[in-house]
Amino acid sequence: MLIILDDPWYGNQPCFRTVLVDDEWKDEISLSNVDDVLSIIRSDYEKAYFVTGTIFEVFEVVGLFTSAIYADECTFEDPTIKFQGKDLYARNLSLLLPFLLNPSIRLKRIEKGLDSEKEFIVASWKLRTYLRLPWKPLISVDGRTIYDLDEEFRIVRHVEKWNISALEAIIQIFTPSSERPDP
Repeated sequence: MLIILDDPWYGNQPCFRTVLVDDEWKDEISLSNVDDVLSIIRSDYEKAYFVTGTIFEVFEVVGLFTSAIYADECTFEDPTIKFQGKDLYARNLSLLLPFLLNPSIRLKRIEKGLDSEKEFIVASWKLRTYLRLPWKPLISVDGRTIYDLDEEFRIVRHVEKWNISALEAIIQIFTPSSERPDP
């Protein structure tokens, strides 16, 4: 099951649409090298799945990220949290999305690397969003994500680094914005 947002705030009430998705097709993605993974990650950023959870076409369900490139027990980490499992990552994203107002994530750069025989990808990005709280705080973070790959080119570790500390990120949540975003 995948939770997709559809008009996330109708009046003051959140509105969710739950869509059942057969995930078997996602496991059929064939990855033959690091460039395949890099292309998929680039596409996920360009479509901003991480912050929109969008359905782009009728009958075509577009998820929050391309889960087939992740190992089932992938480790996810940012300055505020660390956990394992791509299903938990998808759930965490779906719970976060209703609170985002005018979100955007812009990919600045993406490149591959090799460290001690281990291949990885580094993506640098900028996240900007208001939160659906009465004081409409602005969250603005420059960051990078390091994607460590296994021998089958699946992501086994997804680590975010931010240009601000975890404390500074929390302070942003409680700081009213001077701008008023469109609802």
